[in-house]
Amino acid sequence: MRIGIDLGGTKIEAIALDADGRERSRRRVPTPRDDYESTVAAIASLVESLEQELAVTTTVGVGTPGAISPATGLIKNANSVWLNNMPLDKSLAAALDRPVRLANDANCFALSEAVDGAGAGAGVVFGVILGTGVGGGVVIDGQVLTGANAIGGEWGHNPLPAPRDDERPGPPCYCGRSGCIETFLCGRGLERDYELAASRHCPAAEIAHLAESGDGPADAVLRRYEERLARALASIINVLDPDVIVLGGGVSNIDRLYRNVPAIWDAYVFSDRVDTRLLKARHGDSSGVRGAAWLWPKEA
Repeated sequence: MRIGIDLGGTKIEAIALDADGRERSRRRVPTPRDDYESTVAAIASLVESLEQELAVTTTVGVGTPGAISPATGLIKNANSVWLNNMPLDKSLAAALDRPVRLANDANCFALSEAVDGAGAGAGVVFGVILGTGVGGGVVIDGQVLTGANAIGGEWGHNPLPAPRDDERPGPPCYCGRSGCIETFLCGRGLERDYELAASRHCPAAEIAHLAESGDGPADAVLRRYEERLARALASIINVLDPDVIVLGGGVSNIDRLYRNVPAIWDAYVFSDRVDTRLLKARHGDSSGVRGAAWLWPKEA
């Protein structure tokens, strides 16, 4: 038995999985925003309540925004800013009286889909979250690639590849740069492009429905989005050459992406043929919390 925790900005979710990946129980509580000690206590309470319910002591993995800095041992790059510069892994280990494994939430998503999701059985899986932000994670032979700087897979804060003249310098990003992949491919980036084209706001999911019904501006916006996504993913294929790329997050629910993007990325990949598969996440919104549980191997 293993417990996974998904530490989000608005909620903390916990799941208990058995050795075969079957869900045994799940709970969630609101995240105590801007309160580090209460966040630690909330996670510990979720673990303890699940263990009492199931009458077991388990391993615990936690998916977090940001990552543990190899330089300081403290959380960095978290948009839940009260976690930054805090020793979250050590605090949780002390509260639960056992080792706790932490990983970036995008890495947990990728791990979940590599272990028993859309990328199951593949040697190299690149997991992509297209949501409020744009995250990425790399899993090789069932192991998360964290990297020397704990930023493995963080493709969202690279510049959009092969930018067109009208894409320069690009929208400003919260990281301090302009033209990051995230600014173009996050849900808000898609919505912003539609606002410019149609002079009104429209949620990303509705843009896809409008395009299906023949709305010209919506279709043009999605075509631009697909071409940008193809360029961005082609740069990953050229470096990592994954077997599978799995998409998650709200934008990943636009079905036409899986037909159109692979047809476009061929022009940007340095190969005579592209066998990388582009797939929708099997576990949907549950991938992050499931991946946190799988931070401990089955034999742990």
